[in-house]
Amino acid sequence: MTMNKRTLVFQTEIEYLISGDRYSGKEDFAVVLQPFFHYSFIPQTGVDTSFFSVDCFHLSERAHAEMAIALWNNMLEPVGRKQAYNNFTHDRAKIHCPSEASPFIFTKANSQAAPPKTTVDPGSITTSTVSGTILPKCSTPIAVWVPVVVGFVSLLAGIIICWLIMSAVQRKKSKKSAKAARNKETGF
Repeated sequence: MTMNKRTLVFQTEIEYLISGDRYSGKEDFAVVLQPFFHYSFIPQTGVDTSFFSVDCFHLSERAHAEMAIALWNNMLEPVGRKQAYNNFTHDRAKIHCPSEASPFIFTKANSQAAPPKTTVDPGSITTSTVSGTILPKCSTPIAVWVPVVVGFVSLLAGIIICWLIMSAVQRKKSKKSAKAARNKETGF
């Protein structure tokens, strides 16, 4: 049996296990299949090596970030309408946010009822092409460049503070050594 067939059999068995009543009816526990990686593939034409680490086997930070975004988005989609693939576009704008109508992670229990209808400003929504649901856009209260500038200024301030401390310590050491040299010359 090929690895692809084994993977499909494994995925089918997991779906069968979760779809049963074994984990149903519990108020404080839920098992939810997040199928974001079920039909994913990395394009073979013009292979983008940034998805792999230097050993060409393990996944890179970029690939982990893509999978984290897909997992997060999957958790915010109702059971039965979850995206079953990841498109690996390296676009942070595709991160979904919880809505006021559904400020929770979806499980089988809370996916049954339709979410309540709310009035939303058309400029603040985006449509998910996979599930057809309307998802709110994440608000960006600060400009993208602000964290970069703050980080750079913080780094610069840290370097200056370290330099001041190190120069004060060096002056103290040189004063001690000069005093020790004078005491040695005078014999005291």
